[in-house]
Amino acid sequence: MAVQFDPNAPDTIVDPYPGLAQLRHEEPMHWNPVSRAWYLTRYEDVRQGFRDKRLSADRIRPFVEAQKNGPDGEEIAFLGEHISHWAVFNDPPRHGHLRGLMNKAFTTRRVESLRGGVAEIVEGLIADWKDGEEIDFHQQFAYPLPATVIALLLGVPQEDVDNLKRWSDALAQFVLTSKTNPDKYRIASDALKEMNAYFADFLEQRRREPGELVTDGLISASDEGDRLTPEELTSSCILLLFAGHETTTQLMANGLLALIRHPDQMADFRANLDDPKYVANAVEELLRFDGPSLTSPRLVAEDFEMHGQTAKAGQRLWLWNCAANRDPDVFEDPERLNLRRENADRHVTFGFGIHFCIGAPLARLEAQVAFPILLKRFSDFELLRETQVWSDSYVSRGMTTLPLRVHR
Repeated sequence: MAVQFDPNAPDTIVDPYPGLAQLRHEEPMHWNPVSRAWYLTRYEDVRQGFRDKRLSADRIRPFVEAQKNGPDGEEIAFLGEHISHWAVFNDPPRHGHLRGLMNKAFTTRRVESLRGGVAEIVEGLIADWKDGEEIDFHQQFAYPLPATVIALLLGVPQEDVDNLKRWSDALAQFVLTSKTNPDKYRIASDALKEMNAYFADFLEQRRREPGELVTDGLISASDEGDRLTPEELTSSCILLLFAGHETTTQLMANGLLALIRHPDQMADFRANLDDPKYVANAVEELLRFDGPSLTSPRLVAEDFEMHGQTAKAGQRLWLWNCAANRDPDVFEDPERLNLRRENADRHVTFGFGIHFCIGAPLARLEAQVAFPILLKRFSDFELLRETQVWSDSYVSRGMTTLPLRVHR
């Protein structure tokens, strides 16, 4: 009998790992009738899936084509027209064109230069937290930190950060595929129109007053021959804002929850806060254990067989990053959080190959800076409720709130 796995079930949204473990063991190539998509859950299958030319990342255009005559067709067409410029939704050769220019702007040097600024932002966010105070860690820290940092990296004025966060959240209704909001397309479309107008003006200003920001790098890269069109340039900025914000928010919140639930690992982390190698590895393990990625959707471009099943061209296929990260064939005792795990960095939370997340270095840096400061300033983080409220996204794993009591 086929394994039953409902990604929409409340228990699955809270904890998908037991069901995914059963799929990985019993049915690694699984047709899911709820999602109407194939699921791959084993590490090697997922990793190779990121590089398999029979799987296409270009899933926006077919979706728009299928929905153009539906009740939300106008909004979906607008979203598709602009989001189709995102590198993450393109295959080679266009992916290489978009990603190559973004790489020139989003350099390791530019990201690393933010380390001191990130520490200042972290200190500022927690400065007023009093001993015994009840906070929502998600809303008061995990959410504003990356939004403020990515605005700093792009050069966006801090007074505009609240608008950027609001637009990014609205756009997530479409990009991260909310399961329950029937008005998601209108909400996302309205937000994207405002973002397009904002960044068009902002980029024009940066052209007049160039500097050393990521946006300046994008502009100069696009001016050196293999240029980005104005639409691609605006879309690339929105992608960096969106990707740099969403992923790190969930990394910080999921990571702290994992540490709270594993006090032995929290204590080990506290004992090694001044060891950069330990801290870096601890962040990799938090990314592996319960990171911000659930799945990476793909379209089947041509028929292929795997594990006795046949996927047909035009069908959808989901690469389950989080299931691959707990594959016992790769990670010993994978259900245990182990901040000293020697191969923690083999996780596929950020994808693999040409679609490896361009914002990964920034997410890592923010976590490497933030967790040691948090653990130095506060002696305890007390959960105010045992069961958390999790997002209903198909592709991103994260909470909507994380109520805590902090102790200095």
